[in-house]
Amino acid sequence: MMSTLLAWCGIASALNPSLDISQYAHTSWTIREGYFKGRIHTIAQTPDGYLWIGTEFGLLRFDGIRSTSWQPPLHQQLPDERITRLLTSRDGTLWIGTQGGVASWKDGKLTPYPALAGLDVLSLIEDREGTVWAGTYARPAGLLCAIRAGSAQCFGQDGTLGVAVASLIENDGYVWAGTATGLWRWRPGPPKRYLPESANPQAMIRGDQGDLLVVVQGEVDRLVNGRPEPYAVPGVTRGLNPKHFLRDGNGGLWIGTANHGLLFVHQGRAERFEQSDGLSGNAATAIYEDREGTIWVGTDGGLDRFRDFAIPSISATPGSSTGTAGSVLAAADGSIWIGTFNGLSKWTNGQVATYTQKDGLPDDAVESLFQDDHGRIWVSTGRGVVHFENGRFAATSVPRGGYVHAIAQDNLGGFWFNQDQSLVHLTPGNAIEEIPWPRFGGNEDPWSLIADPMRGGVWLGFVDRMAYFKDGRIQSYTKADGLGGGQVADLRVDADGAVWAATGGGLSRLKDGHITTLTSSNGLPCDTVHWSLEDDNHSVWLHTACGVVRIARADLDAWVGNPKHSIQTTLFDNSDGVRISAGPGSAYSPRVVKAKDGRIWFVAGAELNIIDPRYLAFNKIPPPVSIEQIIADRKPYDMSSHLPLPALTRDLEIDYNALSLVAPEKNRYRVKLEGHDPDWIDMGNERKKFYNDLPPRNYRFRVMASNNSGVWNEAGASFDFSVDPKYYQTTWFKALCAFAGLALLWGLYRYRLHQIAREFNVRLEERVGERTRIARDLHDTLLQSFQGLMLHLQVVDDLLPQGKAKVELERTLERADAAIAEGRTAVYDLRSSATTTNDLAHALREVGNELATPGTATFRLMVEGPSRDLHPIIRDELYRIAREALRNAFSHAQADHVETELIYADRLFQLRIRDDGQGIASEILKEGRPGHYGLPGMRERAKQIGAKLTIWSGGGTGTEIALSLEGSIAYGGTLPGSTLPGRSRLRLFGKKVG
Repeated sequence: MMSTLLAWCGIASALNPSLDISQYAHTSWTIREGYFKGRIHTIAQTPDGYLWIGTEFGLLRFDGIRSTSWQPPLHQQLPDERITRLLTSRDGTLWIGTQGGVASWKDGKLTPYPALAGLDVLSLIEDREGTVWAGTYARPAGLLCAIRAGSAQCFGQDGTLGVAVASLIENDGYVWAGTATGLWRWRPGPPKRYLPESANPQAMIRGDQGDLLVVVQGEVDRLVNGRPEPYAVPGVTRGLNPKHFLRDGNGGLWIGTANHGLLFVHQGRAERFEQSDGLSGNAATAIYEDREGTIWVGTDGGLDRFRDFAIPSISATPGSSTGTAGSVLAAADGSIWIGTFNGLSKWTNGQVATYTQKDGLPDDAVESLFQDDHGRIWVSTGRGVVHFENGRFAATSVPRGGYVHAIAQDNLGGFWFNQDQSLVHLTPGNAIEEIPWPRFGGNEDPWSLIADPMRGGVWLGFVDRMAYFKDGRIQSYTKADGLGGGQVADLRVDADGAVWAATGGGLSRLKDGHITTLTSSNGLPCDTVHWSLEDDNHSVWLHTACGVVRIARADLDAWVGNPKHSIQTTLFDNSDGVRISAGPGSAYSPRVVKAKDGRIWFVAGAELNIIDPRYLAFNKIPPPVSIEQIIADRKPYDMSSHLPLPALTRDLEIDYNALSLVAPEKNRYRVKLEGHDPDWIDMGNERKKFYNDLPPRNYRFRVMASNNSGVWNEAGASFDFSVDPKYYQTTWFKALCAFAGLALLWGLYRYRLHQIAREFNVRLEERVGERTRIARDLHDTLLQSFQGLMLHLQVVDDLLPQGKAKVELERTLERADAAIAEGRTAVYDLRSSATTTNDLAHALREVGNELATPGTATFRLMVEGPSRDLHPIIRDELYRIAREALRNAFSHAQADHVETELIYADRLFQLRIRDDGQGIASEILKEGRPGHYGLPGMRERAKQIGAKLTIWSGGGTGTEIALSLEGSIAYGGTLPGSTLPGRSRLRLFGKKVG
């Protein structure tokens, strides 16, 4: 198990000592309901936050919601399954006392202590030096053993201590032992007995003044100067038979008795809490205060928890089951008046006085209350309205018109009464005015009434509207004006004159005729508001259908300035002591008041709730967070430092927990699986996270949590694990697949090149065959015909006499011979390669040298790279293109220099022919010269062999003809996938060309 442990800091808070035990939040887990098995003997808490519970059937670990039986790791075991005492030492070690000895548990290791083997451990304490003391029961002699540095030293083998060391305590640096032979001060110094054997001290605790309280013969005595004196518990008779003590963080004394439940002594008074009050059992066997100030009590019937309510409640009339509160009034003298169906109660400095019909009330059923400017308390009852002055009730002339829901006094001294049938006005002159409700636009009576101290007049809240009434004029406001919908349950006038209305659709504010309403869209937990009130710190409190809400005044002012502003709220609900209801809870007023001491009292059903803004139970301790279990495909795994999960894990469950035990149901969680979740996930109160089909990789699961007060443990807990890959999910397999895919693509590419090359070679062979056929036809037909014609012309020449005709004929015959020779050369070119070898450079050098006769341009040939054999057809076409270009350069360019360049590269073959002549006109370069086919022929030949031909002429700066051909075509005879371009610019004889 991986967990984040907070420093062991002891008790950080404690229960409010001013409250009675009945005002604390009480929860019980009983044996009868199956939470535990057997009597609880002892309770302790470890630094990770878990509560450990020792029972007669084993050791349990409790997280505030569920308990699980704890078993030591494999090959380790406790001395005995019957747990008698538990102790958490300052270093976080859990000491486990059993009926068969002592063991300690820390960092996953269980350590037994052979010196105590077989002894029944009755008590465990740690002194200020870190020594752990164990008191035991054994016959013939009980032992007192000191455990330090991993070894134990025991005392009492001589029978000095009797058969049992029942209790131990450290007080002012002294270790005290209650034994079968009396009370001993054991350390420091030599042992000294203070009480005789007959005392038989069973339990001890530090007293109020640092003295020692000891249970002697079933009663509590105080040790004064080494002698016992009776310790008087206020209001409690002797005979309770106390067995266990606890002094809480605020000095309250908790006493567990053998058969009378729990006794709580605080601030000069004592209270009992027994099984009839809800305790799980009457025999209180263990009492413990955890690090958050919560009190845990183990009994013979289960486990009980006592904690502070943020908003505690009290009974309206103590001791009465019929005193349901209907209204509450805070008087100017600091007293609190509570109207109930069983009379009128007055609370003054913790003292309660109750007034009923026998004290002058017209009726015991009290409705609304009010205090006027003269300090008189006005009380409406089922039989009329009276006011209380000078210790007695006086009748008034207010007519009875049904229930009085509210009373108000205007700034002229008149009184207003909101009754079932009408609004009644009692003028300063005691005249009565009645305004029937239909005059306000409806038959229903209002729920709220308040006087406006600035404007005069009164405000009334109805079911669907509120109205301002003054001098007979009525001004109404409804939902159409921006008022929240539903019932206007409460009205309040602010110091700046703004009117606040608590409605079923939010908190509405009216100022200068403009209404804005604060709703859940602005951050309220819910829209239904029963009342609002501002405390002495200017925070605003709202009672809503989902609990009591606190809003900081600054945040509320920000909303006033910007109605779209979202506010931050603090919500107090059932777990904080607030009774949640859909309606206001009472038809009478006031339902909420602020007392002179700043506390807020409000009616909540049969009880009164009290908010003390200065003392709100706030848990400041971040909760320890633990990751408890990981379950993959319904199989739990050990929480190793880095857990490898099997391949193809489908379902993953991760259980985690926050160990704040005050109100575990209010703990909140956020989780994130690094490597999977892009951000934190809000889990609410859910303590499990599920994942499906996680891909193989390394993961880190992180969880953070908050306690019941919203304090977060940001560090949280984390756990590393991985999901192993299947062979086909491995990197090497994916790389192999990628390589195979690339190889397949390469093979397809090569196959396609082979197809294209074959098609290209077929076309080349077709061209060779066609050229051979044309050469044969020319030789067998045209040349033979010309040769025959030449023979006939030779005969004619021989027959002609000498003369001019004969001379002309002989010239014609010479030209014809030249033509035939030229024709034979063309036939030879068609039938054979351009050269006798495959050396294109040699062939072009011969052409250039032949053309560069004296008086013409100079010729230079450059070769870059080792010469390579070209495909015969491609070589011949390149030769013919170059020969045509050279002829044009020597014949027409009027150049001084002609240069040919051959570039042999692995992936590229290039041929360039450059001159510095007059160039080619752009129109001829584009369209060609009419009747001449040199340039078009070069382009056609280049296209046939897949070469890129570029002709550049600068018009007076020379001409460049460049052919580029992929190496695979030039050397292998295949067509290219793409033709690589040649150089775009060159320098020729010091000039830029191309």
